[in-house]
Amino acid sequence: MDWLDADGYEIGRQILQRGVAAIYLIAFVSAINQFPALLGERGLLPAPRFIERVGKRAGPTLFRWRYSDRLLLTTCWIGAAIAALLIAGLPQAGPPWLPMVAFLMMWALYLSIVNIGQVFYGFGWESLLLEAGFLVAFLGSNDVDPPLLVLLAIRWLVFRLEFGAGTIKIRGDRSWRDLTALYYHHETQPMPNPASRFFHLLPKPLHRIEVAGNHFTQLVVPFFLFAPQPIAGIAAVIIIATQAWLVISGNFAWLNWITIVLTFGAVPDSFYEALFQVTIEPAYGRTPVWFTVVVVLMAAFIAYLSWQPLRNLFAKRQLMNASFNRFHLVNAYGAFGSVTKARYEVIIEGTIDDGAPGSRWREYEFKGKPGDPSRMPRQYAPYHLRLDWLMWFLALGSDGGWFSPLLVKLLRADPKILKLIRHDPFDGEPPRYIRARVFRYRFSTREEKRSTGLWWMREQSGTLVDPISLRSDHEHPAA
Repeated sequence: MDWLDADGYEIGRQILQRGVAAIYLIAFVSAINQFPALLGERGLLPAPRFIERVGKRAGPTLFRWRYSDRLLLTTCWIGAAIAALLIAGLPQAGPPWLPMVAFLMMWALYLSIVNIGQVFYGFGWESLLLEAGFLVAFLGSNDVDPPLLVLLAIRWLVFRLEFGAGTIKIRGDRSWRDLTALYYHHETQPMPNPASRFFHLLPKPLHRIEVAGNHFTQLVVPFFLFAPQPIAGIAAVIIIATQAWLVISGNFAWLNWITIVLTFGAVPDSFYEALFQVTIEPAYGRTPVWFTVVVVLMAAFIAYLSWQPLRNLFAKRQLMNASFNRFHLVNAYGAFGSVTKARYEVIIEGTIDDGAPGSRWREYEFKGKPGDPSRMPRQYAPYHLRLDWLMWFLALGSDGGWFSPLLVKLLRADPKILKLIRHDPFDGEPPRYIRARVFRYRFSTREEKRSTGLWWMREQSGTLVDPISLRSDHEHPAA
């Protein structure tokens, strides 16, 4: 069965295994830092209540029979430890079953978290990470050739990811079709980074070229991932370069990072040999029959699950970031099917005064989302600031039931919530009143930046929540 071995992809396998493990490590650390405050026993959307309400409909999870913050943290630390071992390459130095078990354990642990994560884990890159971890589990160890069927399954994942994102854009928003989407996107994306303002201020003709290049990369190039080498490798390099451009221009958690890692699976060793003038000759043993059988069964399973995602790619009502099974395998992907033309931010303020006119209101600063107009946007990706992302959706009109509990937590100066915020203007003491106002933000022009030093220009456009206090009759404000 030598034809099932993919000779010449050892570097790609190393990047896939260690890169996906690195993203898992970031995801587990993110859960350690944020899950208890957002979804823990006393969180904004407590996981125990969710599990009690939905039961088996939550999907496979270790927490179905019992949830506690301690058990959640134990799960995360175990997952992080396994990820660290895989990054170091220790399981890969053993027999093929060892990295397989390690990756499947990480996948199962993170699946348990995602399935009870509710809106805070409702992002497409959660399913992407789960699918990637499952597939990479079958790449084997350093003792055997990389399996061809696994590399093809990973290319199929990259194809769905890229082509799905391309088709959802063409179908979803006229600005993608008339090439004007980037007139707005860098300014209105969920979490700009330090370079986003620079990209936004580029000439509009260049923006149109960028959009056209994006369409070519997402709608044409993915088909060539299945072509013979070196064509497939060239297609992969184009996708990697495009994703790197997105990494530089915005904070999209680990979406672009893991896409880059997965696409390296289509880059052959011959590219590295030509680039670095080296010879790559790994010494493999004979692939065990049992491992080949497992890989073939996995490939058949993935092929069986691929029918619905394949239909979705060409459906008139294409689903974006949808899972068709409880295990988050062979999902539908896509991002920014529509582009918001104006940026609105919800600004939360508190006061220790009586809330009447003349009270001094002080602003809570979040870590990633825009707030203080003079503050330069920060780089956080591939780390995922979940509360900041949900604040962006809140400004678009999506609550999800977590915002009112957030205001109550701030009124109580909840220490776990305050750890998720960059600046608490009351130094851990509870404010007397709190309110939420809506502002329209835009990047400052070059002239405005020189004269004021501000990164953002903003003006108030409305009030989301009038002043409330726990001392009033409105214990639970309606957002």
